[in-house]
Amino acid sequence: VTKGSHRQFKHAVKPGRITVAGKPSDEIATGTWHSIRKQAGWTGD
Repeated sequence: VTKGSHRQFKHAVKPGRITVAGKPSDEIATGTWHSIRKQAGWTGD
């Protein structure tokens, strides 16, 4: 989901969303991606 210059990621089971600044066409920095994965409880590659 995008909201202007932000992207929002929603977990399939957990409540809430993670919001990341930047245009949808911008790449997400590696550290930011790791933080998103940790907050979402995602595992694997």
